[in-house]
Amino acid sequence: MPDLERRLAVSGHVARLEESRSAPGSWTLFVDGTPQSHVELDRPDWLGFEYVRRIGHAADLVRPEGEAVTALHLGGGALTLPRYIAATRPGSRQQVVELESDLVEFVREHLPLPRGAQVRIRHGDAREVLQKLPAGLDGAVDLAVVDIFSGARTPAHVTSAEFYGLLVPRLAPGGIVAVNVADGAGLAFARSQAATLAHVFAHVAIAADTAMLKGRRFGNVVMYASADELPFAGLPRRLASDPAPAKLVDGDELRRFIAGAPVVTDATAVPSPPPARSVFLSKPGR
Repeated sequence: MPDLERRLAVSGHVARLEESRSAPGSWTLFVDGTPQSHVELDRPDWLGFEYVRRIGHAADLVRPEGEAVTALHLGGGALTLPRYIAATRPGSRQQVVELESDLVEFVREHLPLPRGAQVRIRHGDAREVLQKLPAGLDGAVDLAVVDIFSGARTPAHVTSAEFYGLLVPRLAPGGIVAVNVADGAGLAFARSQAATLAHVFAHVAIAADTAMLKGRRFGNVVMYASADELPFAGLPRRLASDPAPAKLVDGDELRRFIAGAPVVTDATAVPSPPPARSVFLSKPGR
């Protein structure tokens, strides 16, 4: 089957869906040449991308196994995590905020959501929509996922303390914010994002592979934040046993990772650094 493409109206980027030749039903979404999402149509409970699995662990641990949750996804992609939560926590209520309306249409046309998934799509800028969500979500969100990219970069206005502060009143007791942060050598952006989350939330931890934590390559650092203690006693074991093992960093080790990095404000916010194009020359596997 040929690749499927659509030019997105807001950004002008090209979205492409590519099906694995060796595994029918296994799809990857690329936007502006950047792999953004992976979907297994017959196995929505399988998470192929490393960083998505790390967010999925937060979805698994935020409440007792199988219990329905309320989830808020800022950034839609191919709706991989909403599919995962619908499969692993039936009856969950989910809201997805996505700026590119035609991206959602493109994905749902070719990769429809599972029947019975309670997923509402809200269109618009994540920060603007977040401020206009129904009052019924105040104190109700168990998991808020921040995975916002325009092409390969996160826009500046969704990286600040003011932005993360908008999530605080939405979270239920014990609710978790999971943020996908992309960065490269030196990890200056990731360190400042960790500092910013620690400024807003009482409890913060991060997960990444050891090469990323040493600032040796471009990649993803997943950050977790909550007003309450994170329920992560079993997370190190989960991360270590993943196909791409990762390490959980918290407490004193996280403070050393932050190492005086500045808290990001609206006045100082910048987009995440762009990766070299060579980062994405190898297409992701299953």
